[in-house]
Amino acid sequence: MELNGKVAWVVGASSGIGAAVARELASRGARVAISARREERLADVAGGSMLAVPADVTDAQSMTTAALRVREGLGPIDLVILSAGYWKQMTSTAWDTASFDRHVQVNLVGMSNGISAVLPEMMARQSGVIAGIASVAGYRGLAGSEAYGATKAGQINLLEALRIHLARTGVRVTTICPGFVRTDLTAGNRFPMPFLIEADAAGRAICHGLERERTEIIFPLRMAVLMKAARFVPVRMWPALWKRRSGPDS
Repeated sequence: MELNGKVAWVVGASSGIGAAVARELASRGARVAISARREERLADVAGGSMLAVPADVTDAQSMTTAALRVREGLGPIDLVILSAGYWKQMTSTAWDTASFDRHVQVNLVGMSNGISAVLPEMMARQSGVIAGIASVAGYRGLAGSEAYGATKAGQINLLEALRIHLARTGVRVTTICPGFVRTDLTAGNRFPMPFLIEADAAGRAICHGLERERTEIIFPLRMAVLMKAARFVPVRMWPALWKRRSGPDS
């Protein structure tokens, strides 16, 4: 996909990976619109060179209205990158149902709302790319990631099913699975984050994969190999890898 001249809408672009992708897209000549709830942060990212459209991914009407504003301001949307995400570590000693629900609303329902906002128009044109940012955390269950991992696994499945459904429509679906990226979401983590990369590197990796029309974009390479291999570990053996932890929530 040639990004130069394309209309790209990045949802969840007020910080982190979304902001980095938006900047990288603009540097490659795309006409970029960005959305998130935090208007001041959006303005900082836009820097006067992007169309900033506030929106709440958990509100379907808000996303539909935002997509309309993007089309009115820049033209038909060629590429949407659904980057909005929520992460909070779970504990088994004080199970947080409100946090679990928030993960579902932002990560899973939010992605659905983003798809709904662009899919009808893309199908009518028989053209467009829907790129959803999931995570390698969706490949296997990870201690402390019960809510986040569940929604990321759901996103991976959602995008795969949609890809099959749209196979003959001209609309393509790309699944993006980052490893650990230095962002506001990961800043508070108190556990090792192997192969951690900067958000700018993530933005470059995503745009590189989009230009090459990859169905799946996973990075960094070492984390991709590790988590792909983890999927082949037998179910009964997987918990044994966590037994050295000093307690259920350490």
